[in-house]
Amino acid sequence: MIMLATGAKYGFRNALPFVFGVIVGKQIIIWPIGFGLLLLNKEHPYVFLFFKYVSAAYILWLAWRIANMRISAETSDRPPPGFLSGLIVHPLNPKAWALITTGFTNFVDPSSSIFFATAAIALCLFIIQLVCHPIWTLFGEKIARLVGGSVYERYLMLFFALLTIIFVGLALLSY
Repeated sequence: MIMLATGAKYGFRNALPFVFGVIVGKQIIIWPIGFGLLLLNKEHPYVFLFFKYVSAAYILWLAWRIANMRISAETSDRPPPGFLSGLIVHPLNPKAWALITTGFTNFVDPSSSIFFATAAIALCLFIIQLVCHPIWTLFGEKIARLVGGSVYERYLMLFFALLTIIFVGLALLSY
C-alpha cells in the first residue's frame, strides 16, 4: 500500500528511488529473521506454528485497515522520499517482519539448511519486489487519477482487503 500511496502522491518516476530503497531494506531484515527463526525452531519445534498464526492475525488486522484506507490524488509540494527513506521502511515496519516470518513458517521445511532456506526466501522476495513494487507504484499514480475521492474508491479498497484475507487463508491452509 505504501507503493500505491507514494506513486499516487509523487508520480511513478519520482517514487523510484524510494521503491529501490524499500527493496534493499527488506533484504536487510530477511537474514537475521531467517537465521533466528530456524535456529529457534531447532530448539523449540512449535515456534513455526506459533509465529504462523501470530503473523496471519496481524496481516488480517492490516486487511481491515486497508478496507478503511483512502487514496489521495493530491500531489505534494514536499520532495518525494528518497532511497534512504525507503531503506528504513521494512526494518521499522512490523508488517514486513510478519510477512517474512510467514514466508519462513509456510514455505520452509524446518529441517532444511538454514543458509539455503534463508537465501531462497531472500531471492524470492527480491525478485517479487523488483517486479511488483514498481508496478504498484505506477498503479498508484494511475489509480489516484481514476478513483481517488470517488465512490469507487471504497470498493477498490474493500477488494484489496478481501484479496489480503484470501491469501492469508490460503497460506494458513497450505501448511
